[in-house]
Amino acid sequence: MYEAHDPRSKLTAQSTAGAVAAGFAAAEYVKFCDLPPVEQSALARTWYGRGQNMVVCYSDAKAGAQFARGGQVDEYMLVLPDAGEGAVIEAGAERVEVPGFSLAIVPPGDSRVTLKQNGRLIRVICTRNADVAGLAANAAAYAHQHPNIPPFKEWPAPPGGYRIRHYSLDVPPQAGRFGRIFRCTTMMINMLPFEPAPRDTSKLSPHHHDDFEQCSLAIQGAFTHHIRWPWTANQQHWRNDDHERCASPSVAVIPPPAIHTSAATDTSGNQLVDIFSPPRMDFSKMAGWVLNADEYPMPGA
Repeated sequence: MYEAHDPRSKLTAQSTAGAVAAGFAAAEYVKFCDLPPVEQSALARTWYGRGQNMVVCYSDAKAGAQFARGGQVDEYMLVLPDAGEGAVIEAGAERVEVPGFSLAIVPPGDSRVTLKQNGRLIRVICTRNADVAGLAANAAAYAHQHPNIPPFKEWPAPPGGYRIRHYSLDVPPQAGRFGRIFRCTTMMINMLPFEPAPRDTSKLSPHHHDDFEQCSLAIQGAFTHHIRWPWTANQQHWRNDDHERCASPSVAVIPPPAIHTSAATDTSGNQLVDIFSPPRMDFSKMAGWVLNADEYPMPGA
């Protein structure tokens, strides 16, 4: 369903066969822009929204704000989307200065992030960390496992061991590669290109995923998420289409196997970040797509 020029047209086609027995979950929309922060201090305001396996922790913060994790059970990712001095990350015996406009991976255990500049901090943490999962504005929607999503399985540990890793987001586009993709043992983040104008609605990209959610985080501008669920023989499974407008910051969690596409709508610029937990196998199999693939092996590798 992709246009020929879209790099995703090279992915192996999927089928929804066998993915309908339990029915379908609704999409989740957590519009941080319309909600009061869950946590607020003199230096930071933080919102939380979740999918089945991941929690997006979005903070507007000032220099000096600290974000600590005690007893983190697995790796998590963080994004510093604003250029500048960035942050200091401490974990175990490590202390690493990470510049702005970077993505970082923080190891399990105790850690602390201290911002060196005013700006945004995005942390994505696995829902196995129950203290964070319970803070999500939509936590009640995941009181039970959602249909069509298998139990979470962590990917192999990095051969070099767990440590603080960070990568610049200043990655030039490359023909045939989709976005800027990074993965760790628990998740994958794709920093999609900045869209300076509304999307051409004659060139959308409707597609579906058989057995994993897509979490789309809007960090600038606004997007309309168009979602359509399959019809089955059981009419009780049918759902009306969504055409949900989400300004930034906001999270849209798209369930499998719904057909979906998102259209940027703001004339002043739009930015979307796609998150998957665990990492996507189809993206990982595409040579050159995952920018830190040499550090994180795939299952069975």
